[in-house]
Amino acid sequence: MPEGWEWDATLYAGSAEYYERGRLPYPSGLADAAAAALALDGSGRLLDVGCGPGIIALTLAPLFAAVVGVDADVHMVEQAASRSIGLEIPNATWVTMRAEDLPADLGTFRAATFAQSFHWLERERVAAAIFAMLEPDGAFVHVNHWSLLGDPAPETSAPAPPYGAIQDLVEQYLGPARRAGRGTLPAGTPDDEASVLTAAGFEGPERVLVPGGEIVAASVDDVIARCYSTSGSTPHQFGARRAAFEHDLTVLLEAASESGRFAERVRDAELVIWRTPGSV
Repeated sequence: MPEGWEWDATLYAGSAEYYERGRLPYPSGLADAAAAALALDGSGRLLDVGCGPGIIALTLAPLFAAVVGVDADVHMVEQAASRSIGLEIPNATWVTMRAEDLPADLGTFRAATFAQSFHWLERERVAAAIFAMLEPDGAFVHVNHWSLLGDPAPETSAPAPPYGAIQDLVEQYLGPARRAGRGTLPAGTPDDEASVLTAAGFEGPERVLVPGGEIVAASVDDVIARCYSTSGSTPHQFGARRAAFEHDLTVLLEAASESGRFAERVRDAELVIWRTPGSV
């Protein structure tokens, strides 16, 4: 968990409806890469921790007999459930809970995924719980991918979103300290997962590159959704000034692109795989 910050339920409050639309997608080869690295064959269970609206869980669901997504934000869980119905994925279950409350009688799993979520958690506590929940030779998988920023796509006629100007505008409204729920992140978010996972008993890691490169187009409204999808600029943080912020952001974006369209190239992702010791 970030130093100097305490978790509260408003961390992603109001972001659920913007998350899927706003965030850049994972590389299209992610499921195939996971299947090859983990020797997935449609059996076993997946636990997706901090599942948000279910993007990773639903991408990997066809590779498992069942998936369970857990998230502390009830609206994220509702979005995930709605998406699984719309995509006709019947083997997904969704639970509103903090990761710190695991194992919560959820059973055992072949793999557990963390996609941009582990740094928000009481990492030692959660790592120990996951270690106990995984089968022998089970996999703890970090899905590393920057979904808030892509690479330029100069071969298109559309510019990339003006991220620097967007951040400057956010800071004009919210101040220079990075927001997170009701608090701020004076020390940023923690890294060095290796020491945490090694101390919990995991072995590894194995790193699997998942190449990106796909070009994604975005409208002004899509870029606004991306802004609202991040913990540092969730809708509720703007309070009574939200309409003014959204107006100013729209003006900024329309000035940055004559067509009102933007384009970016999806960045590479990485699977960082830690394993429990295999059965003797």
